[in-house]
Amino acid sequence: MCDRNTDVPTPLESFGACPAVTDVLSRVGDKWSMQVVIRLGEGSRRFNELRRIINGISQRMLTRTLRGLERDGLVRRTVTPSVPPRVDYELTDIGRSLWKPVSELGAWAVEHRQVIAQARDDYDAAAQ
Repeated sequence: MCDRNTDVPTPLESFGACPAVTDVLSRVGDKWSMQVVIRLGEGSRRFNELRRIINGISQRMLTRTLRGLERDGLVRRTVTPSVPPRVDYELTDIGRSLWKPVSELGAWAVEHRQVIAQARDDYDAAAQ
């Protein structure tokens, strides 16, 4: 709950009014963060491995996404001294707690993608 909202009846009603909640939801709700969390939920990965398995993500966007997730405490970056250095990424405990709802949302999107595509087509046809 947001510190500034003292008379809000439930935490769910305060989501839109609390900048901290909005900030966190923006991070975990963006397209690339969700895909990184889902992939790291399967286990530790190296940068280039993540880049290969996340279709369409650029090196720059993956770097920015991983840094943001690391800053938020959701991802741990481990550097193993070698030549070249080995860098692995994995979910932290809080990141693993996010993995289940994110993967469920992803499964929901896959399950309903055809219905949503049809609704969009119908809407676009009616709008013309």
